[in-house]
Formats: sequence, structure tokens, C-alpha cells
Amino acid sequence: MTEELEQLLKNLKLKRMLSVYDEQLRAAEKADVTYSEFIAGLLRAQWHDRQESALEWRIHRANLPERWSLETFPWARQPGVNRKQIRAFAELDFVAKHENLVFVGPTGRGKTGLACGLLLKALQNGRGTLWVGQFIRAQDLFDEMYASLADRSTRQLLNRLARLDILLIDELGYLNLQPEQSNTFFKLMEERYTRHSTIITTNLGYDEWHNFLGNKSMVDALLSRVRHYCHTVNIDGPSLRELQG
Repeated sequence: MTEELEQLLKNLKLKRMLSVYDEQLRAAEKADVTYSEFIAGLLRAQWHDRQESALEWRIHRANLPERWSLETFPWARQPGVNRKQIRAFAELDFVAKHENLVFVGPTGRGKTGLACGLLLKALQNGRGTLWVGQFIRAQDLFDEMYASLADRSTRQLLNRLARLDILLIDELGYLNLQPEQSNTFFKLMEERYTRHSTIITTNLGYDEWHNFLGNKSMVDALLSRVRHYCHTVNIDGPSLRELQG
């Protein structure tokens, strides 16, 4: 490689092409490939590298607590989960159709692991597009909403969350909320309705949501949107958390 070519590749930030150039050149000379095939091989390596970098960026931005995958989920220890049903969700039709998923069950049943596994799968397998998603615990979400009310940044917060392809809200349950927080949550779900998919994990049945969200009429309107295009997964199985001590 000439110094000029090396510098051009550096200036254009084609790091992968730079790193594989000598190896690809030796292989091309040995196989007697055409110039076009040689260039295509370099570009292909650069393209794959950028795809992998973009995926890593999306996974980082998603704030997943762990890289739980559906392949590592302890299916044998959780008979309360319909594996066939989860595999169907992993085809990601629900994301393409802007449908919601709600996992309902007691603490420690694997709701968060399954939800994170589906979010990770969506980030890895966007269909012709690069889906963007985010994991957030319900308490943190409502804390952000409360803070946004103080500094008048609620609109910016809603805009950011409303445009995500997949929003995973974890541990939606008994929280001490102000009416303004409940109203902001309603606005968020209204703006995502029929536009993007939301995954929710909760230990409460739908008939209990008004106990922490307050205003029953508003909660009824909220649930009509959440459940309209929705798959509800009830997990009634043993706890996956081993007791110690």
C-alpha cells in the first residue's frame, strides 16, 4: 500500500478497508480476481464493519440492563411461558405492525428477560430499516416526567420517547404518582398509539392500573389505546430467583 492510499483511507475514515487491504490484496493476487472483485471485497468489509458499529451504537443507546437474549432464557425452569408464542413474537411482526406487548405476572417470573430479549432481537433484525429502541424502568420514566414538568421540557421528552420504534417500560406497578405524571404518561401512550410498539412488564392486572395512575376515566382511555393492538402475556409460573441465606 502506498503512503498516499493509506492517508486517503485514513482521511475518509475507512478504517476497516485500511486494516484488511494487504490481506485482501494478497488473496486477490493469489486467486487472480478482477479489479472490480477486489474493490467489491474491500467495500463489503467496510460495509459489514459499519453495520456492526451501527448495531453496537443502537444497543448502547437502548440502555438494556443486560444483554439477555431469548436463546439464553431458562425455558426449562419456567413452564409458565409459552415458548411457541414467544418465538412467534421473535418474528417481529408486532413491531412492523406497531402493536404492543404487555407481560403480566409476579416478580421474578422472567418478564424483564423476555422483554429485553425481544427488544435486542428487534435491534439486531430490523426489516429493511434500523429500528431504534430504549429500555427504561417505570420509576425512572415517571421521575423524568416529573423533572420535565419543573423545567418545562416535557414536550422534548415526549418527542424523544414517542418516536422510538420500540419503547420497553419495565416494572410498571404501584408507584406514588402525581396527577401531572399520569397525564404525561397518557400523552406519551396516545402519541405512540398505532405509530410505534411499546413493551410493558407489570405485576398488576389491567383492572388494577387505576389504583396507581389515578383518574379512572383517563386510565380507561389509556387502556383502550394500550390494549387495542396488543398481545397480553400472563406468566403464572415459579420464580426464577433463587433464595439465599
